[in-house]
Amino acid sequence: MSALAWVAVAVFVAAYVLIATEKVNRVAAALGGACVMLLIGAATPGSAFFAEDTGIDWNVLVLLIGMMLIVAVLKRTGAFEFLAIWAAKRARGRPFRVLVILVVVTAVASAVLDNVTTVLLVAPVTVLVCERLAVPFAPFLIAEAMAANIGGTATLVGDPPNIIVASRAGISYNEFLTNLGPLVLILLVVFLALCRWLFRGAFGYDPHRAEHIAALREREAIRDRRLLVLGLAVLVAVTVAFVLHPVLHLEPSVVAIVGGLLLLAASRLDVGEVVADVEWPTLAFFAGLFVMVGALVHTGVMDAVSHAALDATGGRLAVSTMALAGGSAVLSAVVDNIPYVATMAPVVSQLVAAEHAGTGTHVLWWALTIGADLGGNATAIGASANVVILGLAERAGQRISFWQFTRYGLIVAGVTVLVSIGYLWLRYFAFV
Repeated sequence: MSALAWVAVAVFVAAYVLIATEKVNRVAAALGGACVMLLIGAATPGSAFFAEDTGIDWNVLVLLIGMMLIVAVLKRTGAFEFLAIWAAKRARGRPFRVLVILVVVTAVASAVLDNVTTVLLVAPVTVLVCERLAVPFAPFLIAEAMAANIGGTATLVGDPPNIIVASRAGISYNEFLTNLGPLVLILLVVFLALCRWLFRGAFGYDPHRAEHIAALREREAIRDRRLLVLGLAVLVAVTVAFVLHPVLHLEPSVVAIVGGLLLLAASRLDVGEVVADVEWPTLAFFAGLFVMVGALVHTGVMDAVSHAALDATGGRLAVSTMALAGGSAVLSAVVDNIPYVATMAPVVSQLVAAEHAGTGTHVLWWALTIGADLGGNATAIGASANVVILGLAERAGQRISFWQFTRYGLIVAGVTVLVSIGYLWLRYFAFV
């Protein structure tokens, strides 16, 4: 690697340490690191602001803005209070049952929508139901972020890296679902067992509160029925457009921002108040991360790391598959999985073409997808859903620190990746 590449690594590590130790605000650390990358030439205006592989992913940011606008409007209808009371009543006031309901809903919704959209919708409900039960909502939000990353692994539209893999490898929606769907079901059961142990301190049961919740009427929570119908109609239309992406060829970002702006215009609400609910600090943090990681891609750091990892496998398919899954999980814990997969996709494509030509080589793409999606659970900045959850928790009044998330994430990522590697071996190698 060049001298500039090593300097870029040093800048990234310094910014990462500041984020992890929380010596400075995480947004300031990310934006500061991005500025230094631009000043030293590791990133250029062209690579940082306009390049698809090394710059800010405007599709992700615009998608987030659109969905945040929809959530901000729906919040004013009382819909989230309705869902919170409904979930608490169905769980009979028992916090762990509430967590099971919310985790399953999050995982399933993340497979149909995308994981970031899902946590934006589920998090407000979670905060409200936890307030009703008088339990801390931070553990529930952490669990939902991880469930979103697990559930998003199952389908082509569940996580942005999956779209990159499908496009590069020519994999269909049904192939994704039939190959990774069974694994996600297994992982969801494992994850719920882990949640029972990891967050056991958050499941205190108060019978008096349970009686109070049972007496509540969820329908009384709805404050604006006209706006609720309008908001749900837009949300359903946006969801359908996400699912029909292969037919409509409309980018999710376009669908989300059009839906958000149309709902805002039709809502008759004060635009300034609604826009104020958008998580602007979270969006700025994403922008800084994209520029820093893009600088590592631009200077060849990620390419060198990827090639070195693959060269170490010696061209053996089983070894390449397991190494790719494990290595991707480790790297995706440190850098955002979107630019990582964009960088690795050409490398995997070359490996498939040169060494393992044949119909069974989709296993390498599954390994890349699994490692990138599940490895993102390891740290607070490993996946987009994690970063969004941190921002939402801070706004709601319970700040989740980098290490509070990461101490749980490392366990969840480690266990789920190991289970996934076992799944890959049993399904594609053990009985061949």
